[in-house]
Amino acid sequence: MLTKRVKVLNESMTIAISSLARELKAEGKDILSFSAGEPDFDTPEVIKNEAIETLKKGFTKYTAVAGIPELLEAICVKLERDNNIKYKPSNIITSNGAKHSLFNLIQALIEDGDEVIIPSPYWVTYPELVRYSGGVVVEVETTDESGFKMTAKQLKEAITSKTKMIILTTPSNPTGSVYSKEELEELAEVLKGTDIFVCSDEMYEKLIYDGKKFISVASINEDMFQRTITVNGLSKSVAMTGWRFGYLATPNDELIGAMKRLQSQSASNINSITQHAAIAGLDGRADDDIERMRVEFEKRRDLAIRLIEDIDKLSVVKPDGAFYLFINIKKVSNNSMNFAKELLAKKGVAVIPGIGFGSEGYVRFSFATDEKSIIEGIKRIKEFVS
Repeated sequence: MLTKRVKVLNESMTIAISSLARELKAEGKDILSFSAGEPDFDTPEVIKNEAIETLKKGFTKYTAVAGIPELLEAICVKLERDNNIKYKPSNIITSNGAKHSLFNLIQALIEDGDEVIIPSPYWVTYPELVRYSGGVVVEVETTDESGFKMTAKQLKEAITSKTKMIILTTPSNPTGSVYSKEELEELAEVLKGTDIFVCSDEMYEKLIYDGKKFISVASINEDMFQRTITVNGLSKSVAMTGWRFGYLATPNDELIGAMKRLQSQSASNINSITQHAAIAGLDGRADDDIERMRVEFEKRRDLAIRLIEDIDKLSVVKPDGAFYLFINIKKVSNNSMNFAKELLAKKGVAVIPGIGFGSEGYVRFSFATDEKSIIEGIKRIKEFVS
């Protein structure tokens, strides 16, 4: 009865584990969940107030598919100011979250047999969307030793005549790794003279630690700018997860036109109130809130790493961004699914199995929660491992 393309889709493991943890908690069980990729902070007041004023003004009708002119202009200004990449409003399309942007992109670009290079560990959705479109996933395995980053040598060896695109995530979900300018330049050198597109997921760009600098992939040089599709949003930086706001930028007129047509026949425009509220998250008015959250996440990261490193047989690479620890459990178990299930059943602690991210022998631990929960959760993990 069902189509072949929908049968290849697997449920998101992060959503499944998070849902199970919520269900167990609702049943009265003592559950500490470190599974969700969602800030525990509220959306800044300046953004909420913008939404309220938009409602009062009655801005509740359809808009252009790509977004209202003021929003598209705000995105262009933000990208030039923060990321040193210059787009026109016609180069931008807003969607219902970055996941929707990625869906539009992959549906418009990838067809049967096209190969997409994805470094692992990867966000769970990337390979699912590629397979849904008929594409072939080419995984490039990264390790603790490489800081979970793909090298230029690995990229060169993975490219074939069928390679259509590579997906880069910086900072990474689930590892928190951040590519330096030099590392991106080396990857760019490999791509010179090819027709390969680069999808750059930069959702966690504002969550960078230890004074390090975020570099947008498209800013490396003109060649990379022309081949890169920049995907971003406000879910992580200003805690707007439920507002469903993402955007995509590319100078490729043919590609952006195809995605606008696809969205016009599927979702149309995104929520009109969210569009106005998002401007306040892009134009600098929420910058103090963003920095406050970033500082708090950095403190939590340092706390969680100290506690994990005190557990015999577990290890972790210190993340430079995002709000996850990708914990190496190989000295305890080579079955991350069983590890996560038993940890939840015996200690009431929810983490995401590394196998869901394409890397067995790890679990993802989100520190997007309060310090008290982090301390208690890792205490239970220590007891479980012992």
